[in-house]
Amino acid sequence: MSNLALRYWYCDHMTMYLCRYLPGTGSGVNPGAVQKYHRVHVWLGKGDRQQIAGMPNRGWGSARVLRRALILRQLDQGQIAVPVALNVGMAPKTVRAIARRYEEEGLESALREKPRPGKQPVLDGRQSQRIVAMVCRPPPEGRARWTVRLIAEKAVKRKLTPGVGRETIRILLQSHDLKPWREKDVVRGGTE
Repeated sequence: MSNLALRYWYCDHMTMYLCRYLPGTGSGVNPGAVQKYHRVHVWLGKGDRQQIAGMPNRGWGSARVLRRALILRQLDQGQIAVPVALNVGMAPKTVRAIARRYEEEGLESALREKPRPGKQPVLDGRQSQRIVAMVCRPPPEGRARWTVRLIAEKAVKRKLTPGVGRETIRILLQSHDLKPWREKDVVRGGTE
């Protein structure tokens, strides 16, 4: 047996041993001591197998997607979770989760992540454009230049947005590389 095969054999048998016996208690069986994982069986459909087989050759997809495809292919070939995890450098729990997602939700769900929850942006594209256009015009009467506070105030007053904070305006201006508080005229007109 090669060293790699011996390591796989040892990991698999050690996992089964730990699932049966609690270390340090002699030979008493304690089934609830360590969580026992079921063996993962994945049978890819013909179309799924062809799609996974062609992925590395096409050169598209992120490393995560290709790694998940490799996991599914190895599980389809009959390997168990621990050796597959060692092959791809992931935890066996992750391998089992990918296999479970494939069985429950299909190939696309197993290969790609679901969108993560998060707060929606305060400003949509149209509102952002209108605020930037407002900043590119001269400041209001009696003001030498635009300030972040003034921009937020005027955006609400002109009904460009129902409500916006100074930090949102600051980030918007930063993303457009605008610094209206430093210059009297943000946008210079053409030569006359």
